[in-house]
Amino acid sequence: MSSLTLFALCGSLRQQSINKACLLALQQLCSGYIDIVIDEDIGLLPLFNPDNEQHENKALARMKQQLAAADGLIIASPEYAHGISGVLKNALDWLVSGPEFVDKPVMLINTSARAHHAQAALREVVTTMSGAIIDEACVTVALLSKNPTADDILQMTSVTDTLLLGLAAFSRAIRTDQEITAEHAN
Repeated sequence: MSSLTLFALCGSLRQQSINKACLLALQQLCSGYIDIVIDEDIGLLPLFNPDNEQHENKALARMKQQLAAADGLIIASPEYAHGISGVLKNALDWLVSGPEFVDKPVMLINTSARAHHAQAALREVVTTMSGAIIDEACVTVALLSKNPTADDILQMTSVTDTLLLGLAAFSRAIRTDQEITAEHAN
C-alpha cells in the first residue's frame, strides 16, 4: 500500500500562527507513513479577480499542482470577525474554477472551540466548491490561549491524540474511496 500525500493550507499568515504550528506538529507526528505538504505560497496570491485567471501566477500554479497531486486536503484556519480569514477565502476563490478541488477529501482542523462560526463558513465554502468533507476527520483542539509552537504541541498528549484520531479517520476514508474507485475501474 503506497503512502498518502496530503496537501495542507493554513489560513493564517502570522509568523507565530497556532494553525501553522498545529499543521507542523501533525506533519511530524505522521512522518514516515503520510507525507503532508504544507503550502508556503498562500500569502503570495494576488487578490482574486476572475479577469486575471488566465494570467500566469507561479504561486497559484504551485498550489494547484500540489493540490492535484495530493490524496486529500487539510485546512487549518483561524476565525476573524466570525468568518474565514481573508487569505484563506482568497486562496479558495482562486481554486474554485479548477478541477483540482472537485471531490477532494477534506479534513478541517479548528484550533479554538470558540471558532465555530469560521468552521461553519468554511464547511459551506468547501461543500459549495464540491470538496468532500470527511466529518469524522474534522477535529477541534484547544490551543487558542496557549500560543504554542509545533514542539509544544507535540508534548500535549490530548492534542496529539485528537489530531492522530482525525488523521486516522481521514486516511481510512481516503483509502476506502481509492479502493472503491479502483474496483469500478476494473
